[in-house]
Amino acid sequence: MKETNKTIETNATHYAVVRIVEADKLGSATSPLALARTVAITNSSRAPQAGDVIAVRTLTDSATYNMLELPTGRLAKINPGDVIIGVLGRRRALKGFVGDVPPTVNAGDQLHLLSLGGVIGYCTGHHSSLGDAIKVEVIGVVCDEDGRALNIADLALPLRANLGETAPIVMVAGTSMNSGKTYAAAELIKQATRAGLRVAAGKLSGVACLRDTLNMADHGAIATASFLDCGLPSTVDAGDLSPVAKAIIFKLNESTPDLIVIELGDGILGGYSVESVFDDLELRAATAAIIFCASDYVGAWGGIALLRKRGIEIDVISGSVTDSQMGEDYIVNEFGIPAANAKRNGGLLFELIKARVEVAGVAAVA
Repeated sequence: MKETNKTIETNATHYAVVRIVEADKLGSATSPLALARTVAITNSSRAPQAGDVIAVRTLTDSATYNMLELPTGRLAKINPGDVIIGVLGRRRALKGFVGDVPPTVNAGDQLHLLSLGGVIGYCTGHHSSLGDAIKVEVIGVVCDEDGRALNIADLALPLRANLGETAPIVMVAGTSMNSGKTYAAAELIKQATRAGLRVAAGKLSGVACLRDTLNMADHGAIATASFLDCGLPSTVDAGDLSPVAKAIIFKLNESTPDLIVIELGDGILGGYSVESVFDDLELRAATAAIIFCASDYVGAWGGIALLRKRGIEIDVISGSVTDSQMGEDYIVNEFGIPAANAKRNGGLLFELIKARVEVAGVAAVA
């Protein structure tokens, strides 16, 4: 690690030592700031906040979670001793790591890598299938030339209280992570694009990572956006996500799409504030269809029941519960809701959603 020091005056009586370091890797969670590998760091005097950018040195390895997603979307192997630029954040992954932003952050403190995208915090637990999170040592807080701590919210999309005019929206929700949401969203985008529609896509909740939005673009989305664009390293404890959702959808509408596909990361229950999206009346009115992904029959039944408590009907069940024809048939016969497997019959998934959008009358779909 190359390092040089300089002292700058931050106000009439206080000085900050700013060091210039060269990182080995940048996590994709830093992508809103378009940082170079050479950054300035300091010890920040304020309390740490989610989204603060920090430089760390990796101390340990992991056999099961040892890759970092770069701002390009490429995955890079993490090696002990690497200097990594990431962001402070929280995670509540049912099948991953759980962690929080520490109350203080100083050079020499030990934290953990919580996510593929470079979200860093103090790990408090993890799924039994994973080893311990990679341990990192704090080098310093990344700052601007005046010694001010950088945060990914510095260049965030402005939050919106009102949605305004929008293309019809399809929400893709599910029981939990790994229930098939991203696959269903990507397949719907592909099928709609092949049918001649302009499709924009976004992700409203979860933990920062470019993988899903890049996958959406790979399947034909003309524009993508996520909560990361709103300055959030994750949506843990975000409270009301509706202003974030409206900011993302407003941005996507700038591309004049015929259809907007939105994935709700994690599950409709959990720590990522997903349920708040369904509580907003304006978002509900703009949603032409809901795809719900589940891993089994009980999960599908639970999703139907939970959303019906809010007066919301699911339009199509998908996900791994429909991986076999038996699963599809059971959903249709027992629950009376259409089912379509994105892997085996993406065309059917699109036709069911296309019909629902046309019936909803939100906008014309060719």
